[in-house]
Amino acid sequence: MKRKREPSVPKETEYKLGTQVQCKWRNGQEHPCEIVEMRFNDELHMNEYYVHFVEFNKRLDEWVTSDRFTDSPIESEIIERAPINEKVRGRTRQQRRKEVTSEPDNGKDDHNREHEEITKVKNINTIEFGKYMIDTWYYSPYPEEYSKSTKLYICEFCLKYMKKKKTLVRHAEGCSLRHPPGNEIYRKDNLSMFEVDGKNNKIYCQNICLLAKLFLDHKTLYYDVEPFLFYILTEVDSKGCHMVGYFSKEKNSPDDFNLACILILPPFQRKGFGKFLIAFSYELSKRESKVGTPEKPLSDLGLLSFRSYWTEVLLNVLKEHKGNLSIKDISQMTSIKTEDIISTLQSLHLIKYWKGQHIISVTPKVVEEHVKNFQRKTRTIDSDAVQWSPPVQLVDKNKYRA
Repeated sequence: MKRKREPSVPKETEYKLGTQVQCKWRNGQEHPCEIVEMRFNDELHMNEYYVHFVEFNKRLDEWVTSDRFTDSPIESEIIERAPINEKVRGRTRQQRRKEVTSEPDNGKDDHNREHEEITKVKNINTIEFGKYMIDTWYYSPYPEEYSKSTKLYICEFCLKYMKKKKTLVRHAEGCSLRHPPGNEIYRKDNLSMFEVDGKNNKIYCQNICLLAKLFLDHKTLYYDVEPFLFYILTEVDSKGCHMVGYFSKEKNSPDDFNLACILILPPFQRKGFGKFLIAFSYELSKRESKVGTPEKPLSDLGLLSFRSYWTEVLLNVLKEHKGNLSIKDISQMTSIKTEDIISTLQSLHLIKYWKGQHIISVTPKVVEEHVKNFQRKTRTIDSDAVQWSPPVQLVDKNKYRA
């Protein structure tokens, strides 16, 4: 008796790393992508591919199976101009400062390549944070035993991270913290701001850096937190102070940086909190009688927020004073560094370069038109609610000796 032949199962096509293919997006549309990494999924019994959609930000990279790939041709022009590896990643502060005074170092390219290699694949897909389930955007260097989990559970008050839901539940029963472990320096309505010293609360600040890296591509500071102050914005209810976002700031910045890193958690984005934090950083600069600027490189969202803040502040100043101000005058009034004022006014076409210097070229009517185009509701800081004064600096007595 002849045996019936089993139908042959088509062999799965394997794709090599670096291959550029068309891949179906979540809505079914096709987009060009590059295969960055590959792994075997034991549950699906097939390969998975980590892809970068070349037309989109790296935060949208994801694991897909080969059934989402198509045979559609790719336009070489798209691939050539797409930022597969995006811009050079941010280096540490010490490295950037060293570059100003040192000769070219071929090792820098190696550092960037190494950083890109390590951070090219997201290690954690989702976090549970308070009442929110949040999809992550980027790689974060959590300890290896935690980074192997595709999902992390994070206490929204002390920021301790855990691998299992039951561990979080048990932790929550014993966690006594209901607000960031620092001094409350602002309270208005349901918003509260806390200043946390990286030296006094090292673990908490390291945990906030690890959390932030899940949503910031260029962040390079994770563990060296002692030279920094962290300003945590929270929403207050009967259960405690729930983190919305934060910014960090060097205690002593030789470059006039008034903000080192800024993050608004995804559930709170597009609600004006980013500009609120930026305004707060300048409020502190005003009280220190200093001009300030954010540390570069800024994330794409950070740059948009700063440019929006600078534009709003400068337009209001020009409107109030009818444009009769120098750039230096504006800098002293707003604590915004002259370079940032110039670049913002250039983007608005309100400045020109004449006889070796930048001149504000504007009429009240032009300013009024810009203000109308830019009008939107923003969260404002009540200066009277800020309970903060600059720390007393120790004076070097030898400085005044003859």
